[in-house]
Amino acid sequence: MLAKGIRLLIDARAEGRAVPAFTTYTLESTRAICEAAQNTGLPAIISAGASSFRGVGRAPLAAAALAAAAQASVAIGVHLDHSTNPGEIAACIALGYSSVMIDGSHLPFEDNVALTRAVVEHAHARGVWVEGELAGMTGDEDASSNALAGKLTDPDQAAEFVERTGVDALAAAVGTVHGFTTTPVHVDLDRLRAIAGAVGGPLVLHGASGLGDAELAAAVAAGVAKVNVNAELRRAYLDALRAELADGGDDVPHLQHHAVAAMTQIAEAKLTTLAGTAQPDNHPPQEVSR
Repeated sequence: MLAKGIRLLIDARAEGRAVPAFTTYTLESTRAICEAAQNTGLPAIISAGASSFRGVGRAPLAAAALAAAAQASVAIGVHLDHSTNPGEIAACIALGYSSVMIDGSHLPFEDNVALTRAVVEHAHARGVWVEGELAGMTGDEDASSNALAGKLTDPDQAAEFVERTGVDALAAAVGTVHGFTTTPVHVDLDRLRAIAGAVGGPLVLHGASGLGDAELAAAVAAGVAKVNVNAELRRAYLDALRAELADGGDDVPHLQHHAVAAMTQIAEAKLTTLAGTAQPDNHPPQEVSR
């Protein structure tokens, strides 16, 4: 069922868990996300950023995600990630997205407030919840890199931002970066707790790729209610295809089956970890070459 409303994250935080937002680029990844959610009985979010639309187009990818969510036996949201374009946000809301992210973190604070507030007013009038961002994330959403953590979110400024914009969830910069990196990154848990105390509402963790289960659990306990997941699924998808192609496979449905199975396994593990139903692995982040 398509999950509408911020209650999805509010309930998760109240219950000491987080909802993973898995990035989709293809029908295979959309199917894997839904199968993992149904297999575990846990809610999830299908997420697509502007870059996800480059390969197959906005409307087709959205239609597949919305149809899959509607047919699922568990609550699944459909989210627009990291959009800087109010026009793109309005188009996705019109298509039926249940939530959107306006990323004004690259702007001066006052400009970010104005942009985010305008998107919030438009989205709320249509029953859609909004995620905003402060400070910004380094790295590449669509590829691994050697990025280092940049400027971190200030708790007092975060409280002002949420109050003035009316945003429903806040993506805070607390030490992580987008994509796998060769330099280990860690969550600044003290800062995260301070932001959670100042803001009061759900927080979102971007750039969690490579974090161990114990550190993810600590971030959830500190106030994170949504965790973005991209690199792990992307790697599983590509590794499955490479392995099958290396064995001489050229049957497309066979390749798709293996890709879906690989991504489903990863998504199930992430769902159970963020729900607190898996044992922490306590492994340090791995170095991953591109």
